[in-house]
Parts: sequence; structure tokens; C-alpha cells
Amino acid sequence: MLSAIIVFPGSNCDRDVQVALKKSFGKAARMVWHAETELPAADLIVVPGGFSYGDYLRAGSMAALAPAMREVSKLAQKGVPVLGICNGFQILCESNLLPGALIRNSGLRFVCRDIYLTVENSDTVFTCGYSVGQCLRMPIAHHDGNYVAAPETLDCLSSEGRIAFKYCDDKGVVSEVANPNGSASNIAGILNERKNVLGMMPHPERLADPALGGIDGRSIFEALAGKVFS
Repeated sequence: MLSAIIVFPGSNCDRDVQVALKKSFGKAARMVWHAETELPAADLIVVPGGFSYGDYLRAGSMAALAPAMREVSKLAQKGVPVLGICNGFQILCESNLLPGALIRNSGLRFVCRDIYLTVENSDTVFTCGYSVGQCLRMPIAHHDGNYVAAPETLDCLSSEGRIAFKYCDDKGVVSEVANPNGSASNIAGILNERKNVLGMMPHPERLADPALGGIDGRSIFEALAGKVFS
């Protein structure tokens, strides 16, 4: 069983994800350059964080047109799990694999710090290692993390259990004060209709080992290892 990480010019978290995947799966992920027109057989695809193409034009917009992303879309439609982290979330939205868009933070500043998020849906291949309502600590590092969508889209995400994570305080309380970027409904991560595609702004790979100061992000990779690679 194999996993693949799509690498773009400007990716800066691809190696971190590779380390996290290897710890959970016991096998290194295949690094796939964005210009590749074919992807190796994969049971999981990760679109990592970073600043693909320097965030020119609009975060994720140029990367969404990469040949590799056309293949990612095809595999996602076949049910292969796809995880997009930070810039990866932006790319998934720009690729129409997820609804809505990510725009400039409400404060118009780059935000880099640990935040808290609460688990909204634990019945997915990504989140089954958590429980609903569980409060997690994870780092964020973004300038364009403000999730926006039409009201009907937000209603659909909520009613269909497609909001995976919401920003909260250290007690698990979802509030405007706990929202670091202005995201609608405090959204920190969403799923597609089939729930095999997850986009999230926080970085689980940056808190997946005790040496990094915590392991709240590890359960995402361990869940994928158990569900996808068993």
C-alpha cells in the first residue's frame, strides 16, 4: 500500500508530512512533482502546506492547474482519500474538490501560532481516531485562511456532517474570539460529499511527535494507517 505527496514550487511542509506518514505507516510516502502527468498507485494522497507558486494571483490558484492535480481529482472521484493541509486546503478549493474559498485573514495579517480546534465529525477515515467534541491543539501558519462560502453551502456542510473541525478556545468553546482568521462558522476543516477529501488549515504534521511538543495531530495519520492500510 502506498501514499503520495504532491510537491509544488514553494511547498515547505512536504517533508514534514512524509516524516509523519512514515511514523504511522512504517513506509515512506512517494514524493510526486507537480508536473507529473501520471501518479503512482496510491491509497492516500496528501497535498501539503506551503506557498505554491509564491501564492501569486491567488493562494492555490496556479497549483490547481498543475497536471498532477488533474490526476488527484480523478483518483478522488474514485474514492481515494485526499488530505489537503493549509495551502493544500486552498488548492483543493481552487480545484473544485471542495466548495467555497479561502481568502485573506480578517485581520489582514499572517497568523503563526498554536490554536485550538474541536472535532465536529469523527465518522470519517481521517477523524475516526478522535471523538466528537474533543479539543485539539495544532499550529496554524497562513495569510489566507479565512474560509468563505455561500450561505446555502454552509448550511449544506453543517447538515451533512461535512464540517470536520471548528476553531475553539482551550475549553472547546466555539466563539468569535477563538476564530484566528474570520472563517465562516469558525470552520477549520471541511469534507467533500463522499467524505474522502479533507481540507484543513491547521497543521497536524507539526504536532505529531512528542519531540515537536505534542501529538494531537498524530491521530489523523494513525487513523488513515488503520483504515486505509490495514
